[in-house]
Amino acid sequence: MAGAELNDILRRVASGDLTVAEAMGRLATPAFEDLGFAKVDHHRRARCGFPEVIFCPGKTPEQIVEIARSLSARRHTVLASRADAAAAAALAEAFPACRHNPVARTLVLPGTEPTPRLPGTVLIVCAGTSDLPVAEEARETAEALGCSVRCLSDVGVAGIHRLLAHQAELREAAVVVAIAGMEGALPSVVSGLVDVPVIAVPTSVGYGAHLGGLTPLLAMLNSCASGVVVVNIDNGFGAAYNAALVCRTAARFAQRAMP
Repeated sequence: MAGAELNDILRRVASGDLTVAEAMGRLATPAFEDLGFAKVDHHRRARCGFPEVIFCPGKTPEQIVEIARSLSARRHTVLASRADAAAAAALAEAFPACRHNPVARTLVLPGTEPTPRLPGTVLIVCAGTSDLPVAEEARETAEALGCSVRCLSDVGVAGIHRLLAHQAELREAAVVVAIAGMEGALPSVVSGLVDVPVIAVPTSVGYGAHLGGLTPLLAMLNSCASGVVVVNIDNGFGAAYNAALVCRTAARFAQRAMP
């Protein structure tokens, strides 16, 4: 149950609009909704900090819409990832307020309970223009989870002066998501310039022995820079989710440290 929903129940009990028995019934509602084909985890936000996200591949457009409707009814922001044209059309028809990013293959439907804003900036650094679909997925995800996001595009090591021109922005970030294909060198370079976590994303962009992203994946896993962690090939979503957790954790410990 989301915080706003619990607060609403307590306020209505205090004002007499809701009896204790009615409130107990509301609180006893299962933490997930069984749609038959899916069990929608409504407790995910309370447990993990962020609502469940819809991974679209393998689901029919009708199933995706029903899951989105279930999440939206609980006031959650709805994020659908890897949506093809049919899924995007179905969601747009069912929810005219949703925002579609065809490059990222995402759709976002804002919740009626605002997503708490997280401190710090997630800086997404993208090696080449061909890596932009992964970078856009990361950006849409991080913003949906409450992060402030900035992006640097086409700053790969083939022209490293393009990256070095943004050293001030690199130093100001709370966490960096570094996205690269080819030989995957960018995250190591970035990590040598900053004192914050660098989340590396290998992409399936490259020639021949690039092996569909395996070459940059192995290169990033073997980075000589100490601050690099790596997610799977083309996984902009996973990188952004972890970046949001970094910001969320920092905020929680900062609050605990306040007198």
